[in-house]
Amino acid sequence: MRRRISIAQVLAAFVLLAAFAPASSAQLLNRTDWNTKLDPALQQRALFLTGQSRVILRLTTSGALAPVAAQVSQLGGSVGLSLPIITGASATIPNAVIAVLAANPLVVHISLDRAIAGAMERTGPAVGATAVRQELGVDGSGVGVAIIDSGVNASHDDLSITGRVASFVDLVNNRSTAYDDYGHGTHVAGIIAGNGFDSGGARSGIAPGAHLIVLKALNAAGGGHTSDVIAALGYAVINKDVLNIRVINMSIAAPVSESFYADPLTLAALSAVNSGIVVVAAAGNNGRSAGGRGQYGGIAAPGNAPWVVTVGASSHMGTINRRDDTVAAFSSRGPTAVDAWAKPDLVAPGVGIESLSDPNSAFYSTMSAYLLAGTLPTSYLPYLSLSGTSMSTPVVS
Repeated sequence: MRRRISIAQVLAAFVLLAAFAPASSAQLLNRTDWNTKLDPALQQRALFLTGQSRVILRLTTSGALAPVAAQVSQLGGSVGLSLPIITGASATIPNAVIAVLAANPLVVHISLDRAIAGAMERTGPAVGATAVRQELGVDGSGVGVAIIDSGVNASHDDLSITGRVASFVDLVNNRSTAYDDYGHGTHVAGIIAGNGFDSGGARSGIAPGAHLIVLKALNAAGGGHTSDVIAALGYAVINKDVLNIRVINMSIAAPVSESFYADPLTLAALSAVNSGIVVVAAAGNNGRSAGGRGQYGGIAAPGNAPWVVTVGASSHMGTINRRDDTVAAFSSRGPTAVDAWAKPDLVAPGVGIESLSDPNSAFYSTMSAYLLAGTLPTSYLPYLSLSGTSMSTPVVS
């Protein structure tokens, strides 16, 4: 049955946003006025007598972690990552005891630790970035952009200038040297800050002077969990002043299973925004159904939150002139699931975007048909053409 939204409800939503805007993340994170402590997916799993679930716990205070961890252990589970940005932690618990843990007054909310996935020659001129660099000399110098993705090929010629990759943190395999076994993060990094060295500058990124803080949260298959992304957001907030992090790029997509007022991923993004960082996220590539028909309501998290800049994909149609641009058919449309928010906020080129490759990544073999040579002799094909809101998001970042 379709839910009709009245004018009164729309006006109420605007009033709610106005009231919410100045609220601190601490105030929102402690809200308990939703109907249940469990997200809808966990309400179903709590009925199972077997199996276990990866979850994210939000707690009343940081001091609650020790007693809650003790209870989790007593119930046959285990606590994983500490997530101070949302005053919580990830955990794995038996489904049969989900309701027991939810009854603990120290637990504010329990969410499923959802799976996430990774969701230029004409691009720069089409969005005006080339003109801004050439005429105004603005190229992102001094600005730190954090990329939460699959890593980076820091030795690529287009990124190899000392200091371009200012920091690398591996939340998947805990390696200290920068790498990208999937290839998605390297492509995103090149769109943001590649200098076009291997193409005579033709395939430079939008802000080649910016420095990158690369936070690896996706594995070699391009998958991961929301808890890893939340941990990455926490790192960015803690280190924002030292590394001058002004923007966080999230070319990732998680399914929306609950309101953005309750989802720990969107609330972690809110904490980053309240710290002074602009968070830019992909709308997702759910604009068409499996049968090829257009569909609505496919915006992914955290792009469903009003405090996140959500980017859909357009096609420049092979020209610099913007009058022939179209919205890509695959780009997710709103309104958002659960909250029915109007999204995305804007679109940017996301079709046939040429950026950097990593010869040691999965993309280099699985996307080999889309590899491109540069203008200089190199030991591997240094560029790759890809489409998706994952590509349009770093254009905006």
